[in-house]
Amino acid sequence: MRTDLCGVELKNPVIAASGTFGFGQEFAPFFDVGRLGGISSKGLTMRGKYGNEGQRICETPSGVINSIGLQNPGVEAFLRDDLPFMRRCGAAVIANLGGSDLSSYLDGAALLSEADIDILELNISCPNVKAGGMAFGIQCQSAHQVVSAVRKVCKKPLMVKLSPNAENIVEMARACEDAGADALSLVNTFQAMAIDVERRQPVFANLFAGLSGPAIRPIALRMVYQVCGAVKIPVVGLGGIASASDALEFLLAGATAVQVGTANFVKPDICLDIIDGIDRYLERHGFAAVSEIRGLARTDR
Repeated sequence: MRTDLCGVELKNPVIAASGTFGFGQEFAPFFDVGRLGGISSKGLTMRGKYGNEGQRICETPSGVINSIGLQNPGVEAFLRDDLPFMRRCGAAVIANLGGSDLSSYLDGAALLSEADIDILELNISCPNVKAGGMAFGIQCQSAHQVVSAVRKVCKKPLMVKLSPNAENIVEMARACEDAGADALSLVNTFQAMAIDVERRQPVFANLFAGLSGPAIRPIALRMVYQVCGAVKIPVVGLGGIASASDALEFLLAGATAVQVGTANFVKPDICLDIIDGIDRYLERHGFAAVSEIRGLARTDR
């Protein structure tokens, strides 16, 4: 089950996704979080954020729409208060970083690069306030700019998290690879909306929010398959994974590892079910290592 991701050895290919697992402490009372391959931190910004006002979560068939707004304590508070637990727990430490403009990305990346983390996961789905709120991860040129700039100050392996709302997911992946990314993770949430029919008003103050959960998995899988065939760097697949079978689809499509998000809210120790399920699958089919199944379902092998 051991997995190499950008030179970082994971116990297994299952990572708790950013924004759904806090900093690991929140789930520690339910199971040994050190059994995970890795934990991707709550999305961090240079300065702490309270997040969005109003309703933040709305359930929808086979999914969840969220409008959290990157509520987080800020990079410095994370390093002081949260990183020590993540480091002690035994899973690989992935720090997820967002920003509102290029300088905030650079400041955050510089601080995190000096810290005892394993991988920096750059969330380029954040809105660029200097470009009218359009996310860095929508247009290839903007993505290339921020990734290449962060690459110059980042001393850790750099994994870029892609938005499914990009104009062209394959070209976006190539742009990030060209800019110096060591790995890619995809997909982030899809833009969605909900309306309260009794109040006859949108549910969220920001109107649009992010859809995650099993509803998006087939589309996320398609995008991961496309990107795995277009880049040479490792790809971490995520989007609606809720079982070992789901995770195996992404691995067979070419992903090196997977992240599990929304399913953690349904069953706090779901990642252990997925880890054990993958292990049993490998044994049942006679594979000696999880790396042996990577990309086996691809038609371009």
